Amino acid sequence: MSNEVSSAPRIPPRWFVRLAWQVHRGMYRVSGGRLGLRRPRGHRWGMLRVTTTGRRTGCEHSVILAYLDDGADLVALAMNGWADGEPNWWLNLKVHPEATVDLVGESRTVRAHAAQGAERDRLWAAWRTYDHRLDAYAALRTTETAVVVLERWEEPGHS
Repeated sequence: MSNEVSSAPRIPPRWFVRLAWQVHRGMYRVSGGRLGLRRPRGHRWGMLRVTTTGRRTGCEHSVILAYLDDGADLVALAMNGWADGEPNWWLNLKVHPEATVDLVGESRTVRAHAAQGAERDRLWAAWRTYDHRLDAYAALRTTETAVVVLERWEEPGHS
């Protein structure tokens, strides 16, 4: 019998999570994009900036997300800071799946979809290698966390 006590992971209060997001976006903006993004390396996920089209306003909205590479695709989790509800960037992509992604040294147009079935299982397992408590964090949410695949995409007629 193990003496290890399993407990739900602790996450910071919502106000702190939102403040951290604002500071991160501000750091990116003030530095002209020189700070705030990184490529995945070793056991560290990367950080990208995605610009979506608002589902209600049609205006552009940008957020910085954690991601990992899956071949030519980029993979993010629609976790909303592990709070309930879908993050706005994912709700926007569900309506307008084309977006722009800024990475270290490049920008690309992508088309988003939620991984399903075996693809989702494989990508979730890949994320688990970056965070061994991923399942415990996901259990804090009442709905399944979407695994979002951002595939390189070119508008038809633009090559």
